[in-house]
Amino acid sequence: MTLDDLIEAAWREDIAHGDLTTDACVDPEKVGEGFIVAKENLVVSGLVPAKRLFWLKGAGFEPLVEDGAHVVAGTKLARVHGLLARILMCERIALNFMMRLSGIATQTSLLVGEARDADIRIVDTRKTTPLHRELEKAAVVHGGGHNHRFGLFDGVMIKDNHIKAVGSITKAVERARKNVHHLVKIEVEVEDLEQLDEALAAGADVVLLDNMDDKTIKAACAQAAGRAILEASGNMDAARIASLKDVVGLDVISVGGLIHQARWADLSLRFV
Repeated sequence: MTLDDLIEAAWREDIAHGDLTTDACVDPEKVGEGFIVAKENLVVSGLVPAKRLFWLKGAGFEPLVEDGAHVVAGTKLARVHGLLARILMCERIALNFMMRLSGIATQTSLLVGEARDADIRIVDTRKTTPLHRELEKAAVVHGGGHNHRFGLFDGVMIKDNHIKAVGSITKAVERARKNVHHLVKIEVEVEDLEQLDEALAAGADVVLLDNMDDKTIKAACAQAAGRAILEASGNMDAARIASLKDVVGLDVISVGGLIHQARWADLSLRFV
């Protein structure tokens, strides 16, 4: 689905056959302007879909900051102008995009901040809103995080159910290595140190340490001794990131909550 398709679907959901209130009350020829304003400190994201929405629906949208900007409450993020009826119909859809995505960027910035000055990446997962993945992963980047694989098509990750379906980690890695081209890295999810040994022996390029406690993660890093990229995941919050950021040998912390636990940022649109 393209961005335009997503916008049109959102438009049909909200407007359908028309805006009863605006159609009944507002002069269709009246023009004016307004501003989208941050009502709290936040990291901005979502300007691209908002601007595209206004353009597609015949109104003007002028960003006053950039995606990724850290702003304080009261900051004007964008100027909107044109037919007031059109602006009113775009208002909620645009705010929904920006509030959701700015919330993700803000949440990401907070967690990335816990790993400040450490040689470790904070990355997202595939736990995204259906059809919003590209926007939500962009919001993670705006917040200072990094992206994991985009979908099933651009990276091999052998998880617990793959292992059960195939029979062992070794067999799964062998089959993956045989059937994907030489530029694709193979990641294996492990739940204990015994599985870690098997994944390393099988030649995994990346090992995901799934739902391990901090003590086991540290032991796993020592055991791997740099033989693979190590990623920790599962119940990662600010406190755990702070406690793990300096663990030697841990390269990546993946956090689904960058997206699915993010609180929407508070924005409003006001006419002048």
